[in-house]
Amino acid sequence: MFYGKLRALSFRAHHVSEIYKRAREVVEATKRNRGSKPVLKKLAARISTYDYKIDFNTKILRLAVLNRRWVELKLKWYSYLNKYLDGSWRLGEIQVSYRDRRIYVYLTFSKEVKLGEPKTVMGVDVNSNNVTYTIVDLNGNLISMGVIPFRGLGRALHLKKLAEELQKKCPKSWRFLRWVRRARARWLKRARNILIDSSHYIAKRLVEIAKEYSAVIVLEDLEKLRERVNGNRLSWELQLWYYRRVQSFVEYKALVESIKVVYADPRGTSKTSPNRKPLVFINYRFVKLGDTVTTRDIIASWNLALRGLKQMRGLWVRLTPDSSVDAGMKTQPNTKNPGARKYLQVFTNVYK
Repeated sequence: MFYGKLRALSFRAHHVSEIYKRAREVVEATKRNRGSKPVLKKLAARISTYDYKIDFNTKILRLAVLNRRWVELKLKWYSYLNKYLDGSWRLGEIQVSYRDRRIYVYLTFSKEVKLGEPKTVMGVDVNSNNVTYTIVDLNGNLISMGVIPFRGLGRALHLKKLAEELQKKCPKSWRFLRWVRRARARWLKRARNILIDSSHYIAKRLVEIAKEYSAVIVLEDLEKLRERVNGNRLSWELQLWYYRRVQSFVEYKALVESIKVVYADPRGTSKTSPNRKPLVFINYRFVKLGDTVTTRDIIASWNLALRGLKQMRGLWVRLTPDSSVDAGMKTQPNTKNPGARKYLQVFTNVYK
C-alpha cells in the first residue's frame, strides 16, 4: 500500500523499507503509551549500507537522496574512531539526524568475536560510591579483591536535587520561564554526562582487570531490584538507571575483548558467609568473617563470584571437597588441591 506511494515520491527502495520499519516502531510505541499522539521532536533517518558510501581517507560521506541524486557530507572525525578501522570491524547501517541546525551522523560497527577459555571468575558488586570485585579460581579459592572508587552518582544526585528544588519553587510556571528551563536542563544534562563518563571509566577498569586474570565477569541480576528497594523513588530510579548503564557498558566492552559476562541473583549475597566461617555484623557496612574484618561489599562480590561459578558448572560450589576450611581466605589459589583437575574438566565442558 505505502510502497507504491513512497516510490512515486522518488524514494529509493531501501528508503521505503526503513520508513516502514520506523513507522511501525512509532505505532507500537504509541500503543504502549496509551494511544497518546506522537510528537516529532527531531528529524532522523536510518540509511542502509546500499544507500551511502564513505571514504575514511578523506572523511567524506556520500548519501543517496531523492531522484537518484547523491549529497556529500564532510565528517568531523574523532581519534577514538580509528580503532574501528583496523579491518576487524564491519560498518553497518548509519543514522543521520538534524537538530540545532547541525547534521549528526551515527556510525554502527560490528564484528564477530570468539569467547576465550576462562581461568578465573570475577564477581562485581556495584554500589553508590564504589565498585567492588572479588576474583576466585575455578575451584572457588580466593585470588584477589579490590575496590574502584568513584563519585559520579553522588554528584549526579546533587545536580538532580538542584533541578528538582528549582522546579518546586515555580511549580506551575517553571515551564514558561526561560531561565528556569535552561538552568534545569543544564543541571540535568551535566548529571547525565557525569553518569555516562563514570560508567565508561568503571567498565573500562573492570574489563582490564578481567582480561589480566582471564576471568568471567559475574554481574548482579537487577530484574527484581526495583521491587525490593525502599526510600526516595526518584533517587532509586536514577541509581537503577546508573547500575544498568554500568552493566551494559561492561557487557559490550567485555564482548569486544572476548570475555564472557553472566548474571547471578544478588539476593542475600551480603549476608551469607562465602567460606562457611561465622559471619558477624559489626554495623551496616563492616562485618567480621572468622578473624578477618571486611566490608559487606567484599562479601557480596565474593558470593556473586561463587554463584556465577555455580551457575556455569551446574552445581553448588564454595570450596572443593578436598580444600580446608581456611582455603577460601587465601590470596593465592590452592595449587595442591588434588580435585582441581577434575572440576576444571567439568567447568570447561559445560562452558563450551
